Amino acid sequence: MSCVFLIPGLGADSRIYKNIHIEEYEVVYVNWLLPDLSDSLESYAQKLISHYNITDNSIVIGNSLGGMLAVEIAKQVKLDKVILISSIKSVDEAPWYFPVFRRVPLNRAIPGKVFTSMGFMVKPLFGKMSADEAWLFQDMLKNTSPVFAKWAMEAILKWTNRTIPENLYHITGNKDTVFDYKRIKGAYIVEGGTHIMIFDKADEINLWLKNILN
Repeated sequence: MSCVFLIPGLGADSRIYKNIHIEEYEVVYVNWLLPDLSDSLESYAQKLISHYNITDNSIVIGNSLGGMLAVEIAKQVKLDKVILISSIKSVDEAPWYFPVFRRVPLNRAIPGKVFTSMGFMVKPLFGKMSADEAWLFQDMLKNTSPVFAKWAMEAILKWTNRTIPENLYHITGNKDTVFDYKRIKGAYIVEGGTHIMIFDKADEINLWLKNILN
């Protein structure tokens, strides 16, 4: 039986998958490790591989930042499947503001602690949430390590991947304001899906996952 590893996004933890149901597989929820400030997404992916013993024929599912790391894992381990949700698989799918922030790195001026307390500002970018989901979103962000948040923002902007792994599946929403679906190639499109569709479009995502996994 293949093992399924679930990687959350920046500012989130394993609770982001609370509405995702995967049957007939052993499921491992990946928690963030403290990075070295010199880590790239590629070297950080290697740390996840070693720490969680991600081996050939495993399945990795990644949400947002977790999807980018899933791609990097798939470049180092021969995965059975790699599945991205609300993410991008190459720098060619990155939004217009990535190169802007590379040239003018405003993120470096934002302390990690400030980022983790900005839930009220970033929440509107992610999409509509119920009261319970909004509370969970705020709590996950509040409990994100400021060191990790600061490193991740820099590592994401420096990501230059153009290698598309085999057996990659991509699920994205057409209302995602973080990663524009029009820039993403070969994805399953969830109508009305925002960047946080893993909450409110979970039923549809679960159907896609069931089809992909089977």
